[in-house]
Amino acid sequence: MIKRLMKSIRQYKKQTIKSPLFVIFEVVMEVLIPLLMARLIDAGIDAGDMDVVWQMGGALLAFAMVSLVFGALAGKYAAEASAGFAANLREDMFTNVQKFSFANIDKFSASSIITRLTTDVTNVQNSFQMIIRMAIRSPFMLTFALIASFSIDSKLSLIFLALIPVMAVGLVLIMRIAFPAFVRVFKTYDKLNLKVQENLHGIRVVKSFVREDFEVKKFSEISQSIYEDNSKAEKTIAFNMPLIQFCVFAAILLLSWFGARAIVASGNNPAAGLSTGELMSLITYNMQILMSLMMLSMVLVMITISKASAERISELLDEESSLQNGAEPLSEVRDGEIVFENVSFSYSTEAAKMCLTDINLHIHAGETIGIIGSTGSSKSTLVQLIPRLYDVSQGRVLVGGIDVRDYDMAALREQVAMVLQKNILFSGTVKENLRWGDENASDEELVRVCRLAQADSFISQMDEGYDSWIEQGGSNVSGGQRQRLCIARALLRRPKILILDDSTSAVDTATDAKLREAMRSEMPETTKLIIAQRIGSVKDADRIIVMDDGRISACGTHEELLENSEIYREVYESQTKGGLGA
Repeated sequence: MIKRLMKSIRQYKKQTIKSPLFVIFEVVMEVLIPLLMARLIDAGIDAGDMDVVWQMGGALLAFAMVSLVFGALAGKYAAEASAGFAANLREDMFTNVQKFSFANIDKFSASSIITRLTTDVTNVQNSFQMIIRMAIRSPFMLTFALIASFSIDSKLSLIFLALIPVMAVGLVLIMRIAFPAFVRVFKTYDKLNLKVQENLHGIRVVKSFVREDFEVKKFSEISQSIYEDNSKAEKTIAFNMPLIQFCVFAAILLLSWFGARAIVASGNNPAAGLSTGELMSLITYNMQILMSLMMLSMVLVMITISKASAERISELLDEESSLQNGAEPLSEVRDGEIVFENVSFSYSTEAAKMCLTDINLHIHAGETIGIIGSTGSSKSTLVQLIPRLYDVSQGRVLVGGIDVRDYDMAALREQVAMVLQKNILFSGTVKENLRWGDENASDEELVRVCRLAQADSFISQMDEGYDSWIEQGGSNVSGGQRQRLCIARALLRRPKILILDDSTSAVDTATDAKLREAMRSEMPETTKLIIAQRIGSVKDADRIIVMDDGRISACGTHEELLENSEIYREVYESQTKGGLGA
């Protein structure tokens, strides 16, 4: 896992190396300062030698300034390295998510992916910064300070060795108790993000059904769960500081007691035993040793918190799309011919029933095919196999005479344009949204496809025409206008296959008829598949497919189906009686 995450350091390797190097230089300066202090007290102040006082004072000031510079440089490079590492990590995760199939996204859920890209990355970033600073500083400070203290008085320095295991055992116990709580917190954050997304996405439904209080209650329950787990973890970690303070004060008391006795016994003569300056140095080293352990504990806490985040990030980075290109994928789609050979499909390998069963269908290039069926008859599932949004469970789908699994996926999808009932517009101008179909399209080309999609008339009436701003999701245009913009965007790609998945449901019948006529006359070579609930939207198609429970119930022209298909006839009669068939 660590090896995988470290790949995201990339161009910040120099900063990652420089930061710990400057930390080590800073530690060396700080460990030498107590030795200079001892010299200042014993040979300067106690001996009344002002020359030594000035010399040692100047040296102390110089060492402190150098230590400050090293510390500042270490902090600078650590900040650059951690921020750059986090930026690369987010980019790597998002890039990998873009390769995911729908099945991969369903596995993680959108809310979980968002949590991993935000909260989890921030935790790992903080941990990384602490590792290249404090995790380096603490062991070096501990080692150098112990060596220096033993060089002054090996017997008194045993106090440190006695207290270190006490702190270590305490910290390990604290971490073992706190870690499971942090793991639960991050999983609950996924639920919280999902709740917020659902609420905001369906806010009109929430308000229309007056369910605000219900939504607030559900949110509060999840938030309370996070509070309880966080509180438990933080309460456990709170024992960290009292433990460290106990060890620090215990060491000071023991040093003061035994040190004072040693000074009295030696007559404050360094040659005979311990001096005042040396005792002061030992007390300073005590603070350095135990503070280094405290910092190490903070690093362990941060690593404990970020371990769960790091695992979740690695899981996302290591996930491979369930759809992959073959060894030598083809990049040229001959035409819009579509063939289904004995196709069966299920979204889950564990499902007891197939969504599609034994589909055999041959669609010629340039044909217009209508698809109707009741809700849940797998109409959308059928067309999603064409651009290989999912792979068949059995059989095969051919486009242009080639199995879709033999194409480069990007090349195949370039030639298969899909317009969904709930297609999405992005925040930006009308032009920017349209140019998703072709980023190099001219203004004249934009106008042409918008006229085909019956969108030019309402765009021209907008304040700034094609430069008018579209809010996220297209919230500032009507459902019918949004659908026509999405159709225009798809037409701009000049695809060999155009799939309209109930994408004119919000369009009036007159506009729908004009749209079908424009596509028929302007795109004769494009294969057009139109999923619709209205018979009027498909009755002029070359053939109409009737789906029922994941199977093709009937296929033929409007007149043939009226004569031979009971399902089609019932739908037609129910709509014509209600005035919906035109």
